[in-house]
Amino acid sequence: MAYYNFKKICVVPTSKDFTDIVLSKTQRKTPTVIHRHYKISRIRSFYMRKVKFTQSNFSEKLSMILTEFPKLEDIHPFYADLMNVLYDKDHYKLALGQINTARHLIDSVSKDYVRLLKFGDSLYRCKQLKRAALGRMATIMKRQNQSLQYLEQVRQHLSRLPTIDPNTRTLLITGFPNVGKSSFINKITRADVEVQPYAFTTKSLYVGHTDYKYLRWQVVDTPGILDHPLEDRNTIEMQAITALAHLRSAVLYFLDPSEQCGHTLEQQKSLFDSIRPLFNNKPLVVVANKMDVVKRSELTPEKEEIMKAIETEMASEILTMSTVTEEGVMDVKSKACELLLQHRVEHKYKSKKVDGILNRLNVAIPEKRDNKNRPAFIPAAALQKQKEKMERELEDGEEEMETSVPKRKTEREIELEMGDDYIIDLQKNYDLPDDQKYDVIPETWQGHNIADFIDPDIMEKLEALEKEEEARERAGFYESEESEEDEAYAEIKDLAGKIRHKKALLKADQYIDQTRKPTLGRVTVAKKRERSVGRLKAEFEELGVTDLEVDNPETHFNRAKSVSRARPAKRQKVNDDPHRSQSVVPRSQSGLKHQKEDGKKLDEIKKKREKKTFARFAKAGESDRRVLTKTPKHLFAGKRGMGKTDRR
Repeated sequence: MAYYNFKKICVVPTSKDFTDIVLSKTQRKTPTVIHRHYKISRIRSFYMRKVKFTQSNFSEKLSMILTEFPKLEDIHPFYADLMNVLYDKDHYKLALGQINTARHLIDSVSKDYVRLLKFGDSLYRCKQLKRAALGRMATIMKRQNQSLQYLEQVRQHLSRLPTIDPNTRTLLITGFPNVGKSSFINKITRADVEVQPYAFTTKSLYVGHTDYKYLRWQVVDTPGILDHPLEDRNTIEMQAITALAHLRSAVLYFLDPSEQCGHTLEQQKSLFDSIRPLFNNKPLVVVANKMDVVKRSELTPEKEEIMKAIETEMASEILTMSTVTEEGVMDVKSKACELLLQHRVEHKYKSKKVDGILNRLNVAIPEKRDNKNRPAFIPAAALQKQKEKMERELEDGEEEMETSVPKRKTEREIELEMGDDYIIDLQKNYDLPDDQKYDVIPETWQGHNIADFIDPDIMEKLEALEKEEEARERAGFYESEESEEDEAYAEIKDLAGKIRHKKALLKADQYIDQTRKPTLGRVTVAKKRERSVGRLKAEFEELGVTDLEVDNPETHFNRAKSVSRARPAKRQKVNDDPHRSQSVVPRSQSGLKHQKEDGKKLDEIKKKREKKTFARFAKAGESDRRVLTKTPKHLFAGKRGMGKTDRR
C-alpha cells in the first residue's frame, strides 16, 4: 500500500500559464535561426525538433501531475473515503482522466505533424505546419482549464490536511457538537483547536500528539455529529464518520449530562446507539464531561437511568471529568491508553505472526541433576593465605583495643545504615553534657562577645604576642629600607611608559590598517654617537686649549660635509609648459573673475571629486550589491531572428 505526502504535490498551473511555460522553454532550449537557402532536410529537422520538444514538455508536465496526485485505489481506505467526502471521487477521477486524455491527444498531434513535416517542400510550409502543431497543442490545453483549476484547489486543500497515520496508536474523540471534545484535546496535547460556545466550531479533523508510557500517541478531534440518517449528514459530519469507520483506535464518546450543548441526554443516547456499529472491534470509553456544572449524584432519576443503560451496554463504568477544572482529565487519558494497549496486544496475539515468533523463542529453566552437593573448590595455598591474613588482623586488632579509644562510626556509615530516615546532626559530637548540646549559643553575654570566652588562655597568648611585637620593633624588623631608586631610574621609568604608549598606538594602527608592519621601527638599539662637539670641547679644555668657536656654524668640526660642494637646489617648475608664454593665463583659471582664488577653489573641488570616486571603488566589499556586467550577453546578444523578443 502506497503512502503519500500530500504536501509535496507540485503546483498545478492554469492552462494559459501551462502553455506559456512550455512554449517559452521550447523557444529557449531549441535553435532559433533558420534560412531558406539551407538544405530542405535541415529545415525539416529544425521544425520537427521544435514540435517534438514541445510535445515532450507537455507530456512530462502532465505525467508529473498524474503521478503526484494520489490514486484512490492505492492509498489507505481512510484517505480514499476522506477524499471522496471532501472532493467527490467521481469529479476527482474525471479531472485526472481528462488530463490523461489531453496527454495522449498531444502525443498523437505531435506524431501526425512530424509525419507531415517529413514531406514539407519549403521553409514556409514547414513553418506553417510547426505553427499549426503548436497551436493545436495549445488549444487542447486550453480546453483542460477547468480540470486544472479543480486539481489546484484539491492540491491546496490536501496540503492543509493533517497528517494522520492510520496504523499508529490513536485516540478518537467523538460526540455531539459543543460537548467539550476540542477542550479535551487542548488539555492533553499541544494542539490549539478553536473552542467557542456554539455548535460546529470544529469543521474538520484536527490532530494532536501526547506521550504515555514513553510512547507517542496521536489524538484525533472530529467534528460534532447530529442524530439523523447517514444520507442526511453533511460533509463536516461525514469526516467524523470516515475516521470512526477506518481508523484503528480507542473511541472516546463524550456526553454532556448538563445539556448545555443544546441536546438532551436522550438524544445523546440515541446517537450513541445509531453509531454503535462503528465502535465494533475498538476499545470504547464513554466520558461524561462538564461535571463542574452538574455532578453524577445531582442527576435526575431519568438521566441516571439513561447513564446506567449506557453502562450496561458497554459493560463498564462511565468516566466523569471536567475540562474547566481539569478534574479527571488525566484519568480518562490513562484509561483510554491502557485499553488500547491491551487491545493491540490481544490483536497481535491472535494474528498468524505470533506462531512464527513463539516457535523461535526458547525460555531456559535450569533444573537440578541430582542431590549431590558440589561446593566451590579453593586451593590449599589460597586457604593458607586467608588464614594468615585473619591472624594478622586479629593481632593488630588486640593491640589497637589496648592502646586506642573505640572507633567512632562516620556519618556516611550511619547514613547507609538508616537509609531514608537519616537526618544529619553535627551537634551530637559536641564536648558538652547531653542536656546542653542542643542549647542555642548567644553571640553576646553581659555586653561581651561570646567568642572572647572560648579560649581560656587567650589573655596569656595576647601578652606573649605583644612581647613578640615589641621585640621585633626593637630589632628594626618593621623599619622601611631606603629606596634604591634614584633620578636616573625615574627617567628610565618615564621613558619606558612613553615607549609602551607608542607601541600601543602602533598596534592600534596595525589593527585598523590590517597590516603586519613591526610595532617598533628597529630591532636593535641605535648606536650612540661617539664623536660630538661637546665632547671635543671637554677634551681640549682638559689639555688646556680654550676659546674654541663651538657656536660658529662655519667651523670645520660643525660642518657635516664640504660647503664648496653644496649648491642651492633650484626649485623645479611643476605643470608649467616651457613652450608656453608665462604671461598667458593657465587654462584652469581662464574665464574666472578672480583667477587666483577661484582657481584654487576649483582645484580643491576637483581633488575632492577624485577622492570621492576613489573612495567609492576602494571601499567596495564582498557584501556590496553591484552589477558587474551592465549588459549581460545572454540577454542582449545572439539569435534575434524570427519570433518575439519582448521577453528578453
